[in-house]
Amino acid sequence: MVLTMSATCPGLYCGRMMVNGSVEGLCGVCPRGERANLQKVCERCNGSPDLYDWLYLGFMAMLPLVLHWFFIEWYSGKKSSSALLQHVTAMLECSASAVVTVLITEPVGMFGIRSCRVQMLSDWYTMLYNPSPDYVNTLHCTQEAVYPLYTIVLIYYAFCLVLMMLLRPLLVKKIACGLGKSDRFKSIYAALYFFPVLTVLQAVGGGLLYYAFPYIILVLSLVTLAVYMSASEIQSFKNLLVKKKRLVVLFSHWLLHAYGIISISRLDNLRQDLPLLALVPGPALFYITTAKFTEPSRILSEGGPGH
Repeated sequence: MVLTMSATCPGLYCGRMMVNGSVEGLCGVCPRGERANLQKVCERCNGSPDLYDWLYLGFMAMLPLVLHWFFIEWYSGKKSSSALLQHVTAMLECSASAVVTVLITEPVGMFGIRSCRVQMLSDWYTMLYNPSPDYVNTLHCTQEAVYPLYTIVLIYYAFCLVLMMLLRPLLVKKIACGLGKSDRFKSIYAALYFFPVLTVLQAVGGGLLYYAFPYIILVLSLVTLAVYMSASEIQSFKNLLVKKKRLVVLFSHWLLHAYGIISISRLDNLRQDLPLLALVPGPALFYITTAKFTEPSRILSEGGPGH
């Protein structure tokens, strides 16, 4: 499909190149790191991610780390002393991957990235908005309109996978002596499954996650905290303080609660939004306060023999 120079570029994301201060070329896809402005001219994105964008990237960066920790804990066994070191190694892998990913993203070598502003959900799915001006030929203008929020996550996952494959097998082989040969590498095998799942999740649902992740964090953190406290039979503050691990889990969930609240409020109005963080301990306090009233054995005993 060829458009004349005077024609207005169709579609949401098609534009013409700006060369030496003048608009030249035919309508088409803008180069990476640029997007069409209101005049349908490809314009370089020189903005910086706002707080919400960074919180989204933080959420996507946390997913593999949380999954690593879950499967390490799941397969390490209760008597294994290697779990803590594996947790630290997983955190170092993800942290190093995040640093390298930011450094190789424009501007290269700096702890900062330039980005295009996310304006609407369709910015994440430009391949669905290629126009057909004559209803026969399609003008392909698929691009990363949310540069670099889409690809930077995929690059980060690639670095996480590479570092895991380089470091973790050697570490596990040396320290996980308490586990059988078939069990010690299961946390690594699990990562080989969940990394492709996370990649597909970002590729297909990145735009939906961008708008929904604050609520996902809040719901999942509340559910997992309730499940953990129920499984650990925590019904009082005394039960909570018996083991340090329980406090670590509790504070980790509180951090997730706070992360979700900040993501929803975006801290646009500090005087109004900061007091919301006082709600963070609420779910745990409510659970401990009401757990004794919902104990099945108590309910059965109060029901009497006739019930």
